[in-house]
Amino acid sequence: MHEIHLEEKILKKNDEIAAGTRVAFKKMGIFSINMVSSPGAGKTSIIEETVKRLGAEAEGIAVIEGDQETDLDKQRIEKCNIPAHQITTGRACHLDAEMICSALEWVMERKGLRLLIIENVGNMVCPAEYDLGEEMMVAVLSVAEGDDKPLKYPALFNAADVLIINKTDLTPQTDFDLERAKKNALKINPGLKIFTTSCRTGEGIDEWCAFLAGLTIKGPAIKGKREHRSSR
Repeated sequence: MHEIHLEEKILKKNDEIAAGTRVAFKKMGIFSINMVSSPGAGKTSIIEETVKRLGAEAEGIAVIEGDQETDLDKQRIEKCNIPAHQITTGRACHLDAEMICSALEWVMERKGLRLLIIENVGNMVCPAEYDLGEEMMVAVLSVAEGDDKPLKYPALFNAADVLIINKTDLTPQTDFDLERAKKNALKINPGLKIFTTSCRTGEGIDEWCAFLAGLTIKGPAIKGKREHRSSR
């Protein structure tokens, strides 16, 4: 009896669609990032604070919001005067390349777009496996979740190019060890670029924004790993 590797076939098709989307983004001059975290880590708040600090440069930003239900995060982004497109996944726990490809027409209608932020469904497992056609994956970890998360969810931290450790203002109320979290993350992926942020106090947001501006204005400061996923 032969086994059918269904997951492998699904991921292969996903990667083929993602590769085409990545080419389309590059032709349009768009740098795209995929933000992944567990629910409540602060992805939407980071986007909001990023838009506020980038000022005029924020005119070149658009956001694709992924949620199982509601467009509440989309509404938050639109209040920042940034165009946002909602993808509601229903029972699916992640975005996939076909969903992002279906939004390409909306993306192309945004004139002068330089940065596309894809906020994935809150989940640390499945999104790590699905290439969306982005140039860079950003993992977000809040201090309320525990400094052992990189060890417990290695696939995400291995796939990511950047790690944002968020909600650092809550550190005194937790047992979270910032240096241990960094060490654990770098054990999984020595190439991770790490930022520590608090959207409440503003800590680290300027550094994150400067890095992001460098990617979209001066060209990529780091080479995303996602386009090499087809070799998995």
